[in-house]
Amino acid sequence: MFNLAFFLQQGLNPDQISHIVVAAMAILPIIILVCLAIVIIPFWFISKKAGLSPWLSLLVLVPCVGTLILLYVLAFAEWKVVPAPQLGYPPPYPPPPMPPQLPPQ
Repeated sequence: MFNLAFFLQQGLNPDQISHIVVAAMAILPIIILVCLAIVIIPFWFISKKAGLSPWLSLLVLVPCVGTLILLYVLAFAEWKVVPAPQLGYPPPYPPPPMPPQLPPQ
């Protein structure tokens, strides 16, 4: 950030500007791909676990409405998920017996 302020104070010649633009054009697609992967991969796994087609996660690529459509599909669709079996848990213990009561006097 300080370098940018320093360059703006000095005044850039056209050669320096072209180098900065080329560097930005080289880095920007990488940043965009990383951001898309950060969004698409979780939606891919969520839709796969919901029993839907994981290809629905590519709706995120549609600007503005894609993510909204995908969220509505995930929210209101019937998930084809089988509940986990309870085999790994021991049965609950029976409650302890009540203590003896004193006879009324």
